[in-house]
Amino acid sequence: MADQIKTIGVLTSGGDAPGMNAAIRAVVRKALANGVNVKGIKRGYAGLLAEEIIDMGRKDVSDTIQRGGTILGTARCLEFKEEEVQAQAAEICKKHGIDGIVVIGGDGSYRGAQALARHGINTIGLPGTIDLDIACTDYTIGFDTAVNTAMQAIDKVRDTSSSHERCSIIEVMGRNAGYIALWCGIANGAEDILLPETYDYNEQRIINNIIENRKKGKKHHIIINAEGIGHSTSMARRIEAATGIETRATILGYMQRGGSPTCKDRYYASIMGAYAADILCEGKSNRVVAYRGGEFVDYDIEEALNMTKQIPEYQYMVSKTI
Repeated sequence: MADQIKTIGVLTSGGDAPGMNAAIRAVVRKALANGVNVKGIKRGYAGLLAEEIIDMGRKDVSDTIQRGGTILGTARCLEFKEEEVQAQAAEICKKHGIDGIVVIGGDGSYRGAQALARHGINTIGLPGTIDLDIACTDYTIGFDTAVNTAMQAIDKVRDTSSSHERCSIIEVMGRNAGYIALWCGIANGAEDILLPETYDYNEQRIINNIIENRKKGKKHHIIINAEGIGHSTSMARRIEAATGIETRATILGYMQRGGSPTCKDRYYASIMGAYAADILCEGKSNRVVAYRGGEFVDYDIEEALNMTKQIPEYQYMVSKTI
């Protein structure tokens, strides 16, 4: 089967994440070491449809492992949901001699990879998202950097919040998943953590907590708010009106998606990229690479997409206790 794989492609799709470049680098160099040519596809599925395809050698990925973002670029491509467009993309792959593709992205990117596999293009998915919301894996590329970036920013906000005896609402990314908020809430010692999976929208409880803590002599109050809840600015206005305590909202935003990746993101992304190149060169298709139970493994895409993931109950309980 491996003899049939002559050329593979690699693309990044959806939101960028620190560590994507480490994964691209590993895919390129491991494939070349296996005697397989590599083509880079710029701007994800949109770039594939536009035939923005380049040859990639070892030198093309030199000095990239420490860079944030993605050297191949990325873009949303809603039209890729259409069967006709998916068939067109597969024909473009065949036109350029691409036998298989490594797709680095989230669940939406996996569905695109699944579509290409149905049209005869071997595909392997890598979990590239800061949200940690892919159910089949305990790790996603970019999460570690994003959560550390957010943690450091929250420490700085906490300093000024304490100086001015304020309440601070700090909104972190994660879409509809609360993992960044949970981790930062525990790591930053927040007084309240609002997660999409558990929040009951009872602001009065938060207000009561702020008032009680102020009576006990606490000079500041940190609330970590997940992106999936949002509305941090209006929430701050309501809390200030109810408590009389100066309240400010800080939305960390896209700073969490950028920056030089941590050692963990570089290391795990590199192993995952190499693993993806190896199984693709073996002729495997319609698989996703994951890190689960301390091991790098792979799953069928359909199986992976059907898995569900919840905030660990014990970890959430600990966040409320400490």
